[in-house]
Amino acid sequence: MIIQITAEIAGLGIIDNSNHNSITSFMGFLAMLCSTAFFFFERNSVPRKWKTSQLVSVSITGVSTLYFFLVLNFNMTTGNSPIALKYANWMFTVSLICVQFYLLTKPNGTKPTTLFKMILASMIMLMTGYIGETIDIENNIQWGIASSFGYFYIIFEVFAGDIYMHSRDSKSPELLRAMFFLKILITLGWSIYPIGYMILPGNLLSTVFEVNHIYSFYNIADSINKIGFGLVIYSMAIAETKKYSKAKVHA
Repeated sequence: MIIQITAEIAGLGIIDNSNHNSITSFMGFLAMLCSTAFFFFERNSVPRKWKTSQLVSVSITGVSTLYFFLVLNFNMTTGNSPIALKYANWMFTVSLICVQFYLLTKPNGTKPTTLFKMILASMIMLMTGYIGETIDIENNIQWGIASSFGYFYIIFEVFAGDIYMHSRDSKSPELLRAMFFLKILITLGWSIYPIGYMILPGNLLSTVFEVNHIYSFYNIADSINKIGFGLVIYSMAIAETKKYSKAKVHA
């Protein structure tokens, strides 16, 4: 009832309670909208060196707010979820998440070439995934394998590559703690996406779930992962601020 009333006020029409994709899309829309406002208004609460990261968080949730709004309208009109729009959203937001990792470790020596390679890997991951889900679905397993190479490269950078080494060299407990939680998000948090891909017709889990159901899990995972990234970075920046403030007091 609350969701339907709020949807009417927002001009989105009445959401069918049996349509889980619409419900989770609307919940994602609200979560992203509130998070965007929070990260935007809190941007001046963080140290200057983390302001750009804070604005990137605003961009990630802002793009996702628009995405969920469009998906909700599309779903209520057609009953389906737009695959192309989903991948377009991921193209922007995953690239921005790569930018976040770069910004976190840039003060310790991470070079732009590392960022370029991570974004390229994310493009390969998403473009091959899109082809396997839409254009060449009969060979989606092969495209899924190709997509995994891009994903595993990002994992490598964060767990053993330049991103890992420069975060380790920082000697900052706040940064190391933030990287620990971000690693959880891109492994456990992102695991829903390859699982969803394997539900496609002819793929490994195609007989376990219906394809339509996975979009509800995507909506929930998107909200948790993207808002989670922003909150981890915000918390790190605030923790650093408090630490330096205490150090000045005792100096």
